[in-house]
Amino acid sequence: MAVKILSVLLLLSIVIPFGVYFIGNREKRRFKSALAVNVITFFGIMLFSTVFLFSSPVMAAKEAAAADASVAGMAYLAAALVTGLCTIGTGIATGQAASAALGALSENEGIMGKALIFVALAEGIAIYGLLISFTILGRV
Repeated sequence: MAVKILSVLLLLSIVIPFGVYFIGNREKRRFKSALAVNVITFFGIMLFSTVFLFSSPVMAAKEAAAADASVAGMAYLAAALVTGLCTIGTGIATGQAASAALGALSENEGIMGKALIFVALAEGIAIYGLLISFTILGRV
């Protein structure tokens, strides 16, 4: 029952902002407000559902095994989020650093080594994310 209610709430958190955006004039301000409503409702419902679904006390050995499975599931979710968000950050940082490096190289070809160092530093973010996710998965 609770899963159905949370599923409906998540669906509404996606449908309502689109309704807010498509009703009325389509302008930049309306898009930003629809996006803000979507982000706030989605993550609010996700936080509520995580607390609601995983807050019941463990009463028996059968439920203890299920709790261990839920802890492992949360560890897998954490590892996936770390890896995914770090690669998104790497993409953003590499895009900005590489474009700035190309612009600087077009003016002065002697700074290629310095430019490559900054691009490599941006790519290191993904490696750090992978190390953290391996650490999380090593404790499961």
